[in-house]
Amino acid sequence: MNHVIHYQQDADKIVTLTLDIPGQATNTMNAAYREAMKNTIIRLENNLDNIAGIIITSAKETFCAGGDLNELSEQVAASTFYQMVNDIKQPLRQLETLGKPVVAAINGAALGGGFELALSAHYRICLNQPSIQLGLPEVTLGLLPAAGGITRMVRLLGIEAALPYIQQGKKFNPQQGQQIGVIHELADSPVALVNQAKSWIKANPEATQPWDKPGYKIPGGIPSSPQLAQKLMIAPAMLIAKTKGCLPAPEKILCAAVEGAQVDFDTAYDIESRHFVSLATGSVAKNMITALWHQLNHINSGQSRPQSIATTKTEKVGIIGAGMMGAGIAYVTAKAGIPVVLKDISIDKAEQGKDYSRRLLKKQVQQGRLSAEVAANILEKIQCTTVNTDFHGCDLVIEAVFEDRQLKAQVTQAAAQQLATTAVIASNTSTLPITGLAQVIKQQQQFIGLHFFSPVDKMPLVEIIRGKQTSETTLAKAFDFVKQLRKTPIVVNDSRGFFTSRVFGRYCLEGLALLQEGVAPALLEREAVKAGMPVGPLAVIDEVSLRLIARIRDQEKADCEQAGIPFTPATGYDVLDKLLIEYDRKGRAAGKGFYDYPQQGKKQLWPNLVQLFPNTTTVAKADIAERLLFIQSIESLRCLEESVLESVADANIGSLFGLGFPVWTGGVLQYINYYGLQALINRATELAEKYGERFQPPALLLDTYKTGNFFF
Repeated sequence: MNHVIHYQQDADKIVTLTLDIPGQATNTMNAAYREAMKNTIIRLENNLDNIAGIIITSAKETFCAGGDLNELSEQVAASTFYQMVNDIKQPLRQLETLGKPVVAAINGAALGGGFELALSAHYRICLNQPSIQLGLPEVTLGLLPAAGGITRMVRLLGIEAALPYIQQGKKFNPQQGQQIGVIHELADSPVALVNQAKSWIKANPEATQPWDKPGYKIPGGIPSSPQLAQKLMIAPAMLIAKTKGCLPAPEKILCAAVEGAQVDFDTAYDIESRHFVSLATGSVAKNMITALWHQLNHINSGQSRPQSIATTKTEKVGIIGAGMMGAGIAYVTAKAGIPVVLKDISIDKAEQGKDYSRRLLKKQVQQGRLSAEVAANILEKIQCTTVNTDFHGCDLVIEAVFEDRQLKAQVTQAAAQQLATTAVIASNTSTLPITGLAQVIKQQQQFIGLHFFSPVDKMPLVEIIRGKQTSETTLAKAFDFVKQLRKTPIVVNDSRGFFTSRVFGRYCLEGLALLQEGVAPALLEREAVKAGMPVGPLAVIDEVSLRLIARIRDQEKADCEQAGIPFTPATGYDVLDKLLIEYDRKGRAAGKGFYDYPQQGKKQLWPNLVQLFPNTTTVAKADIAERLLFIQSIESLRCLEESVLESVADANIGSLFGLGFPVWTGGVLQYINYYGLQALINRATELAEKYGERFQPPALLLDTYKTGNFFF
């Protein structure tokens, strides 16, 4: 126990409990913690007459990270989960009802169970550092705050005010926590933190939780209160409109909050536990924990980065092309503190690219998220130019022009002549093989793909593409640069379309095939969204533009002809050509594509679509959704089979962060685990017989099933 929770009592009879789980960078509520906390409570109870108050703090840089997700990933019975969560929360209830003042001295991040531990204290003082994150983000992993988070937040703030923090997982810093009303006081140093805690204990010897005082009422009223009852009547419908019924955790949180507000504290505590168990034993939470915790940590820890290469920092970046992608890359690079040279064919075009950063920074200043001085410093880091000589001193240059091989070759070759022999050159191409693009420069080993996603300032993923000649040193530098930008890197090997564009293309083309087969456009879009995709295939084609997809197809055709390889266009391109060529509908940027985009009002499907592609299909609704998901998972398997992908983690995180694959699935390959290998093979075979060979289960899937493995 002494090695997990240090127990120290001073001359004023104030006990300080210091969390320090051995062998871990952060404190978690694992088995060792649970046993230690149980014994600590017994010790406190046995010495209660000699105790004036209790302080809870941490010996680590963070306060507490909450539950042990390794334990939650294990396949155990519901009763085991129920006992586990109660072993965490019951000591917290005992702590707040000991009859002695308890202060949480929060010296670092307190998320999930860590913040729930703090909520069990009568008073919360936090170190005044804006970088400290507080909150209850369990919902982002398909779970709910089960160590009293829902029960206490509802009683502190009221149902309506608590929901953004328990149902959406909204995080906040110490100052924001004070404004919300969940942090009582701020401290400027670790020493002041403990001193202020002791002062409060001395001044409040009879402290009690608000909900344990006679006559306590929940702020904002109980669910039957007239004003709140009206809002709660429509809350489920509003929630389903957001989640499409794919994510059970937000629904369970709403249930626990509303049900718990109608009963006493201890009953609400148990309601919370039972809803947690139903989530923890369900497949959605397991999918999300597998991808968004274990596999994301695997990627962020640099497992796909060459381990023998020392970490480097990029000092200056050149960007060729100030269009949408180049402008976005310039912004995130400058915001990361790296000087940028932004080049285009004219200063006006380069300045237009810089204007993108100006607009984003101005908005952040207006919202109070950034000071005018910091915004100005970021903007000063972007130098606009029209000449390649300004790339002198850049240790990384990123080409971000149109998907045209000849143009890319021209601008890359010109820039390379101005760089040191150690500089890295990257292409932001989304489809063209890196090995071929590298041939225009001498140092092909220093050429790599850095595929950003639009909008760059919001999308967290960067796909790093390793060409055949790309060196380990270049790969390591590219990986380190992406981490400098605070983005998530996945590493893939070279091929046309790499991983993300191949899979994305399959989603788009399957949507076009369904439209061509007579599926009503509105039904097609609706079923895609109901399955969990952020937008339907027609809407996403409009976003990237029909012209770009056609240009990618045309470039592939030209490359095949040059190589003497037969080119067979995929199903769906006829639909694309009809809109693009016959009706001049190019996509959202042009104001018309599969949708119309009126200046006033929301976008709407182009009415003529139903005449061009009449609803004549017998495709079942279930087939629509599964075709759109299956085709992405099957193409991902082919990428794994062809060694384009080297890890399951890269596949799942790449699909979630780059493609918007439904989060409830845990990603394109975790979806196969969820569906079941045998079931998926049977269903894919059925779809292949009905709709085409593209749905045939790849050999890798069949082999994996035979060996009894899963894609973990």
